[in-house]
Amino acid sequence: MITDENPVLRVPPAPPAEAAAHFRASLAFHADVSDVAAALAAGGDPGFVVVDSRSTESWDQGHIPGAVHLPTALIPEQAERLLDKSVPVVTYCWGPACNGATRAALALAELGYPVKEMLGGFEYWVREGFAYESWQGPQQRNADPLTAPVEGECGC
Repeated sequence: MITDENPVLRVPPAPPAEAAAHFRASLAFHADVSDVAAALAAGGDPGFVVVDSRSTESWDQGHIPGAVHLPTALIPEQAERLLDKSVPVVTYCWGPACNGATRAALALAELGYPVKEMLGGFEYWVREGFAYESWQGPQQRNADPLTAPVEGECGC
C-alpha cells in the first residue's frame, strides 16, 4: 500500500509508456564513461569526437586520450575550426558535480552540432581505471571498486 510515509512512493512512478519515453530521451542526450571508453578502444572511427570543455590548466592535469580541447567559453569562436557538424560530439568536464559539460553541450547544440554529454566526466573516467594523458605523459589508476568492477565488466 502506498502511503504518505513512504518517501519513495509519495509521488507514484510514471506509467510505463511515459517512463520508457523519458528514459529513451535521456539516452539521446547522455553517454556514460564505460560506453565512451569501449567505443574508443574498439579501434577505428568511433563515429563521434570527444570534447574536453575545461580550462588549459585542467586539460594539462589530465584528459581523455584523443579528446579535442575546447573550453566552453571558446566554443562560439573555435568550434567550426575544430569540429565537423556531421560528426556527433560527446562533451565532458570535471565530474557529476560540475555542469560544464552541460553548458558546452548546449553551446554546441545551439551552433547546430549533434551532441551528447558524458555522464561522470573526467572524474569517473579516472575512477573507472581508464588511461588518460597529462602534462607528465600517459597515466592510469586502478579502478575504484565503488564505481567500476575491479575485474570483468559491470554488465549494465
